[in-house]
Amino acid sequence: MATITHSIPVVDLAAFTSGDAKSKAEFVQALGKAYEEVGFVAVKNHGIPDALIADLYKYVQSFFALPSDTKYQYEIPELAGQRGYTSFGKEHAKGFDAPDLKEFFQFGQTVEDDDPVADEYPPNVVVKEVPEFTPTFQKAYRAFEQSGQHLLRAIALYLGLDEQFFDQNVHNGNSILRAIHYPPITQEPESAIRAEQHEDINLITLLVGASADGLQILDKQDNWVPVTSLPEQIVVNVGDMLQRLTNNRLKSTTHRVVNPPREMWHTSRYSIPFFLHPKSGMRLDCLESCVDDKHPLEYEPITAGEYLDERLREIGLKK
Repeated sequence: MATITHSIPVVDLAAFTSGDAKSKAEFVQALGKAYEEVGFVAVKNHGIPDALIADLYKYVQSFFALPSDTKYQYEIPELAGQRGYTSFGKEHAKGFDAPDLKEFFQFGQTVEDDDPVADEYPPNVVVKEVPEFTPTFQKAYRAFEQSGQHLLRAIALYLGLDEQFFDQNVHNGNSILRAIHYPPITQEPESAIRAEQHEDINLITLLVGASADGLQILDKQDNWVPVTSLPEQIVVNVGDMLQRLTNNRLKSTTHRVVNPPREMWHTSRYSIPFFLHPKSGMRLDCLESCVDDKHPLEYEPITAGEYLDERLREIGLKK
């Protein structure tokens, strides 16, 4: 069922959502095995329409093409980058002082029921100059959210949990849809790295095809492996919250973005990851089933909100 492309297993989400019991069970095992051995997986039939993805990239490029003074109007420092625009060079990877060579825009949860968690979330920042930007982000956010929920249900089954284990915590969760722009390189760079090696903070990350190559993952043999998803696939990786919850059974994979060849320095790179977060109150205490004599407890108890706050300070977005 799984094939290997650039060391990344490929799985078909339709086997889980609309297949028979045998196909569903095979998907669960293929996904879990991929996350234990690689940490990244490519997913086809993910349910995010191609036309929506095309619109998303179109309006993202329109936004980043706006004059800097216009974009700065959408940068709200007190939100620590969690909504709206973050200008070039503000974020760095944990453990590194040099800033990543990117600017980005973040869109978050919109609570549409009476869930009191709505009080925790700031409103999204509406871009006036690109009228279709905000409604397109909202549609994409919901599509990513649904796809991610299916994947988390499969992960729950793989871990021997109830299929709906994650549901109540990711419904109205603190997920973020981030549009990233790596501008053209205009002078000899100090490093070959556009975004330094790091692991994601959240449960899982869903990445819909970047506009150019550059993403690399660190495999179990400490080799950097280039990753390029095909147009009909999304790449999904384990984040640190899921790593904590499973006491390192599912490992958060180290990845980075490298500069393009010199002949491509004049081009921009765009990337749109969806960082699937739970509600802040979800406990990330290690699952009892993932702790034994061979796998002693690795992490102290913490909530998702406490952990997110800690990590935002480490990467320079929060003071």
